[in-house]
Amino acid sequence: MKLRPALLPLAVLASYSASADPESRSGETAIVFESESGETVNAFEGSLTVPENRNAADSREITLKYVRFPATGDAPGAPIVYLSGGPGGSGIQTAKYQRFPLFMAMREFGDVIAFDQRGTGASNDLPNCTSSQHVSPTEPTSDADFFALERAAFAECLDFWKSENIDVQGYTTTQSVADLDALRRHLGAEKIDLWGISYGSHLSLAALQQMDERIGRVVITAVEGLDQTVKLPARGDAYFDRLQAAIDTAPAAKAKYPDVIALIARVLTQLETEPLLVDIPLRDGGTAPFLLQKRDLQKYTSALIADPARAVWILDVYRALDAGDTAPLIALLERAVDPTDTALSFRPMTVLMDVASGSSPERQEVIKRQARTALMGPHMNFSMHLETVDPSLDLGEAFRTAPSSDVPTLVITGTLDGRTYPDSGQEATAGLSNRQTVIVENGGHNVFMQSPEVTAVIQDFMRGEIVEGREIYVELPEF
Repeated sequence: MKLRPALLPLAVLASYSASADPESRSGETAIVFESESGETVNAFEGSLTVPENRNAADSREITLKYVRFPATGDAPGAPIVYLSGGPGGSGIQTAKYQRFPLFMAMREFGDVIAFDQRGTGASNDLPNCTSSQHVSPTEPTSDADFFALERAAFAECLDFWKSENIDVQGYTTTQSVADLDALRRHLGAEKIDLWGISYGSHLSLAALQQMDERIGRVVITAVEGLDQTVKLPARGDAYFDRLQAAIDTAPAAKAKYPDVIALIARVLTQLETEPLLVDIPLRDGGTAPFLLQKRDLQKYTSALIADPARAVWILDVYRALDAGDTAPLIALLERAVDPTDTALSFRPMTVLMDVASGSSPERQEVIKRQARTALMGPHMNFSMHLETVDPSLDLGEAFRTAPSSDVPTLVITGTLDGRTYPDSGQEATAGLSNRQTVIVENGGHNVFMQSPEVTAVIQDFMRGEIVEGREIYVELPEF
């Protein structure tokens, strides 16, 4: 059955300030939490201290922070911990923006915890690293040379972080699972529920693998399996097939984009033959030259196709370039590139978590083989070529084994998610015997607020209803 957004209201904003538990816990501080839209709610700010690396006897302590929104329901259940994506996203900041109504809706079922994972948001005391490695903005650089520069930069940054007394072995998904268990104990809860997106789903699956008896329910979308940090290029090509099929349902869009794959291939082939030198406007009013190579456009495309609305933007760039018009490209580059900043740099939590989760040797071979012919080549991913810099960071094959669990789990999948894919999500959760799947037709990577029906399905699941097989329809953006 398909449920269309107009059929049911969001119905989640009735009682922001109600509180089933007005008391603070474990040193929490009462606050008034304000969303970006100006709405306010009574909440509690809290923190806990954990080892940076539980495998090191002399590990330093780090502080993890959260905001707790007290439950509003008559019979609240386990605390519901929100896990941001990235890796590197802040749960506390996420609660301030478009997902604020969903955070409020979830309070019906228990305290909702906007959690800043280690190395993120208010739980981050790690310095970013800018290396001495530079990529010329005007001279062509081969993929092999670019990857070598990134590996050299990452090696420098590992040394830098160690010199700052940061234990780089501490920034792994396994350590974050232990943080979740510490948070559960801190909250005085027998179990916690998990609610995650993208990397947050990766962390949720690791938690199901390692502590499922202390988890009540799980809601995940944009699923990234434990052996799926590095994406399969062929699955990216399949995404473009789904995108074309969706475009073909709208006559005006089909007339504009009769063959998306051919369009992208033409433009990328032209850039491979002749990179494009353009002038990018700077904030001071001047301009700076930038040589757009095939690799650059593949990387921007891989980022922007996560959601259909942004896919429209990047397809407009391709269509214009195919016609010899650089204006849409320059508008994109003005936001994406600073050609005066050529040094390679890394955010520690983001790169360390991905490198630690890693990929199996077998998967690496498949990815290399597929990348030779895939539209985006090897540039849907950034971490695989960094895995050889320090092999001791890798969590290993035991970590990457998909979880087996009977914890009730809701998997929400967008058919037009260009970053994590429906097939991949089903494979990653195949061992979950109590899994239910809901498809969001035309939904992207960030489906939580793409339709009020997503909220309604989550609410039904949290109430114990069967939602398996439901389909939610969202309109395509205008192409």
